[in-house]
Amino acid sequence: MTNTALITGASRGLGLALARSLAASGWNLVLTARGADDLERVAAELGATAIPGDVADPAHVERLARAAPELDLLVNNASDLGVTPLPPLAAYPLEAFSALLETNVTAPLALIQATLPALRASSHGAIVNVTSDAATGAYEGWGGYGASKAALEQLSNVLAAEEPSVRVWWVDPGEMNTRMLAAAVGAEEAAAASDPAKVAAALHDLVSSRPAGGKVSLQ
Repeated sequence: MTNTALITGASRGLGLALARSLAASGWNLVLTARGADDLERVAAELGATAIPGDVADPAHVERLARAAPELDLLVNNASDLGVTPLPPLAAYPLEAFSALLETNVTAPLALIQATLPALRASSHGAIVNVTSDAATGAYEGWGGYGASKAALEQLSNVLAAEEPSVRVWWVDPGEMNTRMLAAAVGAEEAAAASDPAKVAAALHDLVSSRPAGGKVSLQ
């Protein structure tokens, strides 16, 4: 029987790398990202289903759930960095902070709620919530993003206790050479970070080995 995964933020970075890794193992994939053109190219490459859209849009969440009535793995990878250059909390625009929480916390929970019936029905349903060391580290400028990831970690922690039939992992992938990191620290520093493909391989191993739910660091 073919496993099915739903991956958000799948057009580049870790989401793309994980989609490629799972596709190589025969997984059926439902992929989403905001950039329709890039997502369609990835879907064509991998033989996946592409559903472009914004995970913060409730109607889009409903479309994703309908596209995966049988689901074994949900990967909440889509994320927003927030305001750049990264501002101190004393100057963080509150409207932008609310939007950041909507994308990084509320949207993953909405997608979890929409797909939990299918994940519970699977014999090996699992959820991966991609977080960050900014959730716990006091890094100047990272307060907005870090606060959103801290909330996602606690959400995951409680969900793991409430849903014992579904594996829930909240995963800190470490610094990766991605467009998001480059926007935060500059292209030169980002280029020295880990290759997302290597991180995706470790994440694929995690999903395959199915350890107990909990926080996982891939650094």
